[in-house]
Amino acid sequence: MEEQVGQLWHRFITRAATTHYPAATVELTAVSRTVGVLFRAGGGDAGLRIEATTATTHGARRSWLQRLAGSHQQVELCWRDTEALRLPAQINWFPERQLNYDLYLWLAVLAAGPTDLNLPWFSLNQQLTQDRLTRFPGLQSRYERLVAAQLALRPDPQQLPTDEAAQELAIQQALRQPGSVTELPPAKRPHQPVYLWLHPSPPLLPNQSSKISTPEATSTPQTRNNTQKVNRRRRGEYTPMPDGKKGLLAFRLESLFTLAEYVKVDRCTDEEEDTQAAKQALDDLEQVSVARDNQTAAASLRFDLDLPAPTHDNTRIGEGILLPEWDYKRQQLRPDYCCLQPMLAAAAPPVELPPHLRRTAQRLRHQFEALIPTRTWYKNQPEGSEIDLDAYLRQLTEYRQGKMDVERGLYRDFRRGSRNLACLLLADLSLSTDAWINNTARVIDIIRDSLFLFAEALATTGDQFALYGFSSRHRSHIRFHILKEFTQTYNALIRGRIQAIKPDFYTRMGAAIRHASSLLRQQPASQHLLLLLTDGKPNDLDQYEGRYGIEDTRMALHEARKQGLQPFCVTIDETASDYLPHLFGTQSYVVIRKPSDLPRELPLLYARLTQAK
Repeated sequence: MEEQVGQLWHRFITRAATTHYPAATVELTAVSRTVGVLFRAGGGDAGLRIEATTATTHGARRSWLQRLAGSHQQVELCWRDTEALRLPAQINWFPERQLNYDLYLWLAVLAAGPTDLNLPWFSLNQQLTQDRLTRFPGLQSRYERLVAAQLALRPDPQQLPTDEAAQELAIQQALRQPGSVTELPPAKRPHQPVYLWLHPSPPLLPNQSSKISTPEATSTPQTRNNTQKVNRRRRGEYTPMPDGKKGLLAFRLESLFTLAEYVKVDRCTDEEEDTQAAKQALDDLEQVSVARDNQTAAASLRFDLDLPAPTHDNTRIGEGILLPEWDYKRQQLRPDYCCLQPMLAAAAPPVELPPHLRRTAQRLRHQFEALIPTRTWYKNQPEGSEIDLDAYLRQLTEYRQGKMDVERGLYRDFRRGSRNLACLLLADLSLSTDAWINNTARVIDIIRDSLFLFAEALATTGDQFALYGFSSRHRSHIRFHILKEFTQTYNALIRGRIQAIKPDFYTRMGAAIRHASSLLRQQPASQHLLLLLTDGKPNDLDQYEGRYGIEDTRMALHEARKQGLQPFCVTIDETASDYLPHLFGTQSYVVIRKPSDLPRELPLLYARLTQAK
């Protein structure tokens, strides 16, 4: 009974203290695509992701009802770093939905400006506002409506102490006329948040590589569905493991002291019964602390991800190939920074095509027979199956007229044409492909079936093609699996290599793309198609995670295009639209929404990409 009364009281007082408008809520997931386009069109960095920000404590004055409810202590404000543009997960500060939508657009344009200026927060936001309104005058009326809505939510300076009133007047004047106020007067208490400006002190991590990610940010294909999820960055820190002995908290509530003791609990999210409650608990934390428990789990993890013993590993071909890597922070290539190791399956006996693929393969072979160049007459040939009468008569006429300069071919031959193209398919074989989709099939099984059908279809046309797979473990060991080379004929031995593929390690795309490009450009053809088959973005154990890996992959693709190659990406990653346009462009990738369709769609996609050649 007491618990029910407490819940009712909590809902009542929280609802009474709120100043938001739930009916006018606009979600970031609904406008992320529009916001991304507007941010990049406004001059923003094309490599930044669009993510939900984390709430931070503002410390501003609150009403007595808000203090009683314990609410309005944190706020989500816009900011950006080298990885992403971070916007509130939802905006419902204004009573009109259109105003909340316009605020998303305004923040995207504002954040696209030059925020590297060495200015204080107060002056920086005014200068950014001036710059944006000058460059995009069409935003003036929208900005004025947002300012009017923002001022309606600001506190009345007459009801504030002198120092806070002076500060509030300066902020309101800066909102009405950006650039008219040079300095923000000091005050003992922080000012109310300014929704139209960037975060005054964004919670940047001192070491981006040690960030704490939520389950949404590290989801695998087994958790993918049609619902959109918001990636949210958490501030994190590593802390020593509590010993369970220091637990006295001087928490005064009606003169009562509470004794709290740390309890070691192995809380596994896979076995969590109330996952929604766990997520809400995480949402309430402004900073997540992580401690190393003991060495058992860490040792087991290292064993699982360590390289296999040479006696159980695939056969290494050569001593490895040194390749460069692009460092976007230094804006230069690091020569001989990565080592790529070509590998061949050690135990891959010849196999026949799996029975469940034979009917589809037969249908694809019939469809791809239409791509086989038809037999036509080749005239004016120096050699051929019969005399070309037209050429003979023209030559005889010119000879009698004294106009004969060079001898022409007098034969014609009936033979098949040539498509004159080469395709290299590079498959991602990282550990993420071991995940299950809808508990029916693993990603690696879908990739394997796709390779089978792709090879069956291209073997019908006679096109030059090669198949490779890749994974990585640090920059010093990038595994490049040889499935079929250009000079090899597709047969049972190649099928055995495809059957033997398995997921392992991580996804260092840049080096794999560079080596694949080198192999492809050596083929004599008029069209060189580089197909990348993947289920996620680039990553590895070192700094290759995040923006670094994205930019290295983008540079590798840029180098491939300069060599005359045509890169194209096929992915089943539902979040691919956040980063693939930056990597491949808007017309050079496709997202397969239903992964089970990949084996059938991949050969047909190849046909569409090459039929005009």
